[in-house]
Amino acid sequence: MFKHHQGTCNHSNCPTDLDRRRFLATAGAAGAATVLQLDVLDFTSSLFAEEPKREGPLVSVGFALRPSGAGMTWPSGDTEMLEQIRAQYDKLLLDAANELGVRLDILPEPLNDDGSNYLERVEKTSPDGQIILALNLNWEARVSAALKNRGKIPTVVYSNLATHNIRWMKDTAELPGVYLGATPDLAWLKYALRMHKTLWRTKRMSILEKLPHEGYEHEFEKTGESDEMRAVFDFYTKNAEKIVEPPTESILKSARHYMTIRRLIREGGYDGVTVAGASDLCLNGGWGCLALSRLLDEGFVAACEGDRGCAHCQFLTLSLFDLPGFMGNPTPDTVNNFAIHSHCTSATKLEGLHQDYRAPFVLRDLHNTGSGVAMMVEWPIGRRATLMDMREDARFEIGSGVVTRNTKDVPQPPCGGCRTSVAFALDNVDDALKAALGHHKWCVLADIVRPFLAYAKLAGLEVSDLVGNKLAMSSRFGHPDWGDGVVIV
Repeated sequence: MFKHHQGTCNHSNCPTDLDRRRFLATAGAAGAATVLQLDVLDFTSSLFAEEPKREGPLVSVGFALRPSGAGMTWPSGDTEMLEQIRAQYDKLLLDAANELGVRLDILPEPLNDDGSNYLERVEKTSPDGQIILALNLNWEARVSAALKNRGKIPTVVYSNLATHNIRWMKDTAELPGVYLGATPDLAWLKYALRMHKTLWRTKRMSILEKLPHEGYEHEFEKTGESDEMRAVFDFYTKNAEKIVEPPTESILKSARHYMTIRRLIREGGYDGVTVAGASDLCLNGGWGCLALSRLLDEGFVAACEGDRGCAHCQFLTLSLFDLPGFMGNPTPDTVNNFAIHSHCTSATKLEGLHQDYRAPFVLRDLHNTGSGVAMMVEWPIGRRATLMDMREDARFEIGSGVVTRNTKDVPQPPCGGCRTSVAFALDNVDDALKAALGHHKWCVLADIVRPFLAYAKLAGLEVSDLVGNKLAMSSRFGHPDWGDGVVIV
């Protein structure tokens, strides 16, 4: 939900991604050392180091795995071996839940014939989501019984090749609010928990909208110069490949806006902000461009021109994949059939919040106006990427492609557009004009189309490709490696 700045926010009801908080707390605790070593260390303000912990979603877990090793069925093995299989899943789920801030309620015994023991547990605990593991051949009926009477609880059914009943799999995959994750990659269950966490967070999402609001100038004046603000300034001036137009006082002013906005996020318990287009922070000055880039790098929603659709997309890719990105104005290159997106607030942590990579950047002014500080970020050519948007009718559009040109290939002047420009060769798009509709697209440096469709299936979202064709999950599964040991189907 988007909240106007005048709304109140109860901290106990405002979700905060525990991955992000752990990252910020670690960086905040090292703040003093970072101030002194900006040439080698990044700087993150310690404003969130003491952020209180908040309750995460409750996910119920049930196992369709027989308790003994009798009979020739899969998995074969004696009782001890089956107990080891169960213990392996328990540990994997508990470790992932602890990392992600998810509470688990695991049914100790396997599902019985009609799934009633699991359903009774669910009725008592009222979980936010559930994961049912179909790990035994010919036990599909127990899972089906639990699914039939689950109500509206979003459910992931996981199978690791223990199920070969394709008709049952197809019927299960088509159930509303159910995602069938069939893969031998056990670590995929971490993404299943991420999906449940994101569903829970989305219901509680709180965005501070359309800064600067009344009273913002006073808040800005309250943000005096400090060691933290100077450290932000030092980071950008020392790590920029080049500083073209902005003088020292402009960069300091932008750092001060960042400190102000971030303090407002903390005090209100928000997941992020949008800034108004007709404001000094955006098109009328460009004083918020650096701040929004920085907030994205720290895992917060940060959308300009009051774009709620892109803000929602930012929230989802940050929560599901730890991926910040770039909100761009779409412009088709009809000569080469590229989709070019340009804007002034690209993140630099394009490979993920917790990855070491940071894209090279240059500090510029806004549109050759002599005002503000805009980030000109160089996206890596040849890498896979995803473009997405949420339309006014709440329908999502998504598609993938390859980065073919970046800021260095689009000089300003003589070219128009905003400071960061990225060209994509889109998959299965024969005319880039068809994919240029809409005000902005949200772009991330990874092919996340298939895992996003899994989330959309679980969440009941309508999704189309970039030219308007409806998309849905199929029974075809791939196994791209996400890079942190989690495999997403």
